[in-house]
Amino acid sequence: MRSDLPAWPLDLICLRPENLTIPELAQIVYQRTCRTDFSEPGFCLVNLGADLGSKGLRRTMVALKQELATIHETTRGETLQYVSLGRFDQQNSTKPHRDNGPEECFLMLGYEPTEVESTLEISDYTRCAHELGLTPAAFLAQQNPMFQSGYEMLQPFATQVPCFSSLDYQIICINNSSIPYSEDHTTWLGTLHTARVKNPDTSKRRVINSTLIASVPPGMKDVISQVDVEEFLNTNLIRRRDYDGHQQTDDF
Repeated sequence: MRSDLPAWPLDLICLRPENLTIPELAQIVYQRTCRTDFSEPGFCLVNLGADLGSKGLRRTMVALKQELATIHETTRGETLQYVSLGRFDQQNSTKPHRDNGPEECFLMLGYEPTEVESTLEISDYTRCAHELGLTPAAFLAQQNPMFQSGYEMLQPFATQVPCFSSLDYQIICINNSSIPYSEDHTTWLGTLHTARVKNPDTSKRRVINSTLIASVPPGMKDVISQVDVEEFLNTNLIRRRDYDGHQQTDDF
């Protein structure tokens, strides 16, 4: 992060919830992730150890989302809804980016242990934009970090997640919003994320259980059905693409 900005304390962004219930964990995750000012990081990582298993990880993700929805209903009078969910072998490095989604949303990503090492970096583009007098959307249009000049401008606002591990099951929640800062602190403030995969290896897997979750008015029809959620919980399917972008035949 920028030299005049304090680094986020480790215990603020790296959680090991051995003695926490899911509702207790959800309170912390909501505060860290669904921020409405710059006193919170907009992301956090939950380390669940090496023994949980893939399906246990996914069950924890779904249970955590349900508890977060309960908190959001009390806090904002809205609820949380899945926009997408799936499982991928993702071995391509990325530049700082925001996943496609509604203007108020967050990612809940479940990482499985892997031999493919990588790092994860979160960039506070909303804060950078705010200090420049820009909206987040205007910042991305004028200083796109996919290009070098925008990337360099954003670097002082970037945090490499120090506890990101290839050895454990982990959940990381990342505020993926694009809405501008509001003086009344009623809007979520988004971040960008960057993955760097050190040595991609098509003979191995780097599995991400990916869900995108949006803030929606109560009563809005679900985009993702309960059948889809059950499929996510129970499937062994991992989608992957080769380096030419073709779907592989060994997904099943």
